[in-house]
Amino acid sequence: MATEDVNGVTLELSALFSSGERDFLVRNNGDQVKISSLNGKIVGLYFSGSWCGPCRSFTPKLVELYNEVASKEELEVVFVSSDRDDESFNAYFSEMPWLAIPFSDPDTIKRLKESFSVRGIPKLVIIDSNGKVSTENGTAVVLEYGVDAYPFSRERIEFLKEQEEEAKRNQTLSSVLVSSSRNYLLSKDGNQVLVSELEGKTVGLLFSVSCSHEPYIEFFTNTLVEVYNTLKDKGEKFEVVLISLNNEEDEFKKELETIPWLALPYKDKIIEKLVRYFEFDVSDIPTLVILGPDGKTVNSDANELVEEHGIDAYPFTQERIAALAEIEKAELESRTLDDNFVNGTNVPRYRYL
Repeated sequence: MATEDVNGVTLELSALFSSGERDFLVRNNGDQVKISSLNGKIVGLYFSGSWCGPCRSFTPKLVELYNEVASKEELEVVFVSSDRDDESFNAYFSEMPWLAIPFSDPDTIKRLKESFSVRGIPKLVIIDSNGKVSTENGTAVVLEYGVDAYPFSRERIEFLKEQEEEAKRNQTLSSVLVSSSRNYLLSKDGNQVLVSELEGKTVGLLFSVSCSHEPYIEFFTNTLVEVYNTLKDKGEKFEVVLISLNNEEDEFKKELETIPWLALPYKDKIIEKLVRYFEFDVSDIPTLVILGPDGKTVNSDANELVEEHGIDAYPFTQERIAALAEIEKAELESRTLDDNFVNGTNVPRYRYL
């Protein structure tokens, strides 16, 4: 079975993975698996290392995807290690359910890194069942689409991109917040609240973490709590949903107990999808995205509005922003006129020459 690498050179999989008399790959229990058993399968070359933070974060996501499609017996992953010693390799490989190039074969590992121009990790290269490289960007594909990307063909990725664009055009509250396995949100007491109960309301999606040593996060959360409570007291149809980016479940639970609004469950599968969907940098948290009563996005970053105008910014639409600008303009003109009178520099409406 032939495969074409990134440099356009045609290689046999056996030549790609074997070395000398070794015609096998290994499992983390020491079992040897013939390279020929990969023929006809989709193969992912996973360049990774235990010392690499992003790798440690990505590996569990790849494990989850691998386990979901493992029953089809059409996918295999081959770990190409960047670890620096045998002990580190074994400890990291023990977390993986797939195959690996033996750590005792540094020449093959080096050759693979050079063949696929590995400059950074994690890197996941996908080779399709016909032996063609589908994508060198497998890491991004898995992060963006998860198991939906399977079998990782160019056609599948294009389909998913088109589907995503169509979803944005036809966006509803349910398409944003409901998944195939969940149609509810959590209240602060842990009760389930159906997403459908929020239909027809203005909904703020708050992407945030609980972080007591970050003054801005605490400031903005407190400001939003005040706005939220005031709007609720006035009977406005407004709701907030926390999209928690906390890494620890205990932190999420503590935060849930202190907020007056709803939340997606901890580590819900759609959270990472929503981060990408709304195209913001996680370093910019907290970020408040506003959905209108029809479920469409009316403001992708309402933080400044909330900070500067409080409840006067409601319902956070572009029309409201324009109205606030007109009010500010009128107030500025009024203050300027008053200042002119006070300073005895009243400018006449008409100037005669």
